[in-house]
Amino acid sequence: MAVPAFASVRPSKPDLAVFISGVTSMGLEMLAMRTLAPEFGNHIYTVGGILTVLLAALSLGYWQGGKRAAVATNRQMSWLMLATAAYVGVVVFASDILLTYTSALALPARYASLPAVIVLFGPPTYLLGFISPYAAELSKKEGTGEASGHVYALGTIGSIVGSGATTFVFIPALSIDGIGLLFGLMLVGTALILVVPELPRRPTAASVLVALALVGAAAGGPALFDIDHRGEVVYETQTPYQQLEVIDNGGERTMYLDGAQHSALDLDQPDRHVFTYTKYFHLPMLMSDDIENVDRVLFIGGGGYTGPQDFADQYNATVDVVEIDPSVTDAAEEYFGLEDPEQSADINVHATDGRQFLQRTDETYDVIVLDAYKKEQVPFHLTTVEFMELVSDRLADDGRFHANVISAPNGPAAEFYRAQYRTVQEAFPDAYSFRTSDSNNVQNIEIVATNDDTAFDESELEARNDARAETMGVDLSSAIDNRLDEPNTDDAPVLRDDRGEVDSLLDPMLGQRYVIEESADGEGGTEADTEPAEPTAAIAADSNPGARATLIG
Repeated sequence: MAVPAFASVRPSKPDLAVFISGVTSMGLEMLAMRTLAPEFGNHIYTVGGILTVLLAALSLGYWQGGKRAAVATNRQMSWLMLATAAYVGVVVFASDILLTYTSALALPARYASLPAVIVLFGPPTYLLGFISPYAAELSKKEGTGEASGHVYALGTIGSIVGSGATTFVFIPALSIDGIGLLFGLMLVGTALILVVPELPRRPTAASVLVALALVGAAAGGPALFDIDHRGEVVYETQTPYQQLEVIDNGGERTMYLDGAQHSALDLDQPDRHVFTYTKYFHLPMLMSDDIENVDRVLFIGGGGYTGPQDFADQYNATVDVVEIDPSVTDAAEEYFGLEDPEQSADINVHATDGRQFLQRTDETYDVIVLDAYKKEQVPFHLTTVEFMELVSDRLADDGRFHANVISAPNGPAAEFYRAQYRTVQEAFPDAYSFRTSDSNNVQNIEIVATNDDTAFDESELEARNDARAETMGVDLSSAIDNRLDEPNTDDAPVLRDDRGEVDSLLDPMLGQRYVIEESADGEGGTEADTEPAEPTAAIAADSNPGARATLIG
């Protein structure tokens, strides 16, 4: 069999253009998800909006490019690459301010991200759509079918490379602006290759100018718009899972994940529960028959490790923590006082998914705390009856389960709470719920379930609190006062693995006001609303990773 000559398999300039356009278009799609998450959350409506807009822009580019392909040249493709790179520079430089303006548009919450996607990522994706029909027209392949198949294959391979490299290499290693700069320079380099060896003056000069503009945008954009009302940014990074920031404001240090508050530390009083709901984590201990018999505790969700450290300090128990993002654990160690997990005798850290951990472990726990829910995106596999039954199996016969649920206590925005409560009831003999705010806004609702029959009444809980407050290190009288009556769950679904109902249940909460109560004293006994001073300001206020809560007056 004859071996093809090297020249016959060497990529042509149009081939390179198609491949790079595939890399960049898919890379921009992945980057859009990370760019929009801090402002709009990463729930299904944000992801679906990105896919819808970018596919529409790409299709429009294909159509327009096909109509003009008869006069296509390598130089025209070079200009398209440069125009795309220039717009990427705009995104790098002004994405924050563009997000602010587009998020202020009066749209239903589920559609709120669409203007931002259109403005930021629609134009560059549209321009890249021209490349494939132009390349097919310039292809040396015989026949329309062979030329189009060749172009489709190269573009798809480029998309695979762009998706994989952005997900597994660029996002863990670079900032969003750094990734945008990389894509922009890649486009500029391709534009130059398309016009070599002639290097005409105008395309060459334009390439140099666009490259300089990209570098300037990456260097100057963040500094120009870095007016952060939240305080001093102590640390920030992109992890494979989210944007992570540590911010100091006055005497409080807060961890933000995708722009949402997750954990907080009082720098002057490290033992204070800044967020009231973390004090409620002790409710399972209040309901345990004997605190001294609680030997093993599991937290699913670590964040700033406020709860796990509190339990390790207060109780003679070994605390396992499942935190899927190792960068979050590293930040907790560096900025929130977490002892090196490899050296700690009390806290063991497992970097994996919570459900996978429970499926694989042989351990039995006395208390399991689930703190991995989000306001606008909930990992549904941690909500279902199958998961709850797994939790029950991993608990001791008299074990206690605690879930930090983000929902409203009643009204339309309470659909998820009622469904979650009913689902918990399917797996556990008894369940109790406690609101953390006197308001009816979306808030942290704590559900505690017992693996045995209990039927606690208010007087029994009060008596236990009086006897155990010193041992637990918290006074839970306010939590007992905030106990909710059993919700009406007649029309609430039981959440199951084979039914994707969680997103529809969260839908009524989109855009709703979300309140995290803050404590004022050492035990978190006085509650304070986190409502912003300016009623028209939108701020992130979530206690869980990857979520966004908007407080709008």
